[in-house]
Amino acid sequence: MIEVSRDGGLWTVTLNRPDKANSLTATMLERLVEIAEEAASDEALRALILTGAGDKVFSAGADLDEALAGLATSPLWEQVSSGIAALPCLTIAALNGTLAGGAFGMALACDLRIAVPEAKFFYPVARLGFLPQPSDPGRLRDLVGPARAKLLLLGGQKLPADEALSFGLVDRLVPREGVLDAAREIAEASVQGNPDVLRRIKAMCDA
Repeated sequence: MIEVSRDGGLWTVTLNRPDKANSLTATMLERLVEIAEEAASDEALRALILTGAGDKVFSAGADLDEALAGLATSPLWEQVSSGIAALPCLTIAALNGTLAGGAFGMALACDLRIAVPEAKFFYPVARLGFLPQPSDPGRLRDLVGPARAKLLLLGGQKLPADEALSFGLVDRLVPREGVLDAAREIAEASVQGNPDVLRRIKAMCDA
């Protein structure tokens, strides 16, 4: 349910459970943690793309049955987002559709987010009675500002893609059929670069 393809210095990680809106189980989250650890140890890695299978949803967040059993508050979510955020390479979330709930964390942890125009963005923790992942409010605030972070987290608003773009939540909108190609095109300069120089550039940007 998590697919990884490696093409030289470019990794593409795909959430592949389209019949369940790419909702995430504990097993899938554990695998994502492992992938982040593997990526961190690969000195040749220059860029990583995170995307979803299907043409409507990047991820609906936690699998409903497992969420009711406790997955919604599992520390695995934070382990995934922290692992992605710590990667020294370029990371791109290629959002093929709607992004919801706990899946927000892994997209916020990426360096860049590109999305299809049909995507919607919502994080309904206030309505559901859960706290967001610990690092998510800060990352969201850094992208969109405190008021808009509260609009999403406390107001429970569902943002269309054009509004998400204007807020700074996503960096670019691309046609549905080209979202993965667009991510690869952005990654190309890094894929051709020197890994040590790329790490130093990213550290300078994040300082």
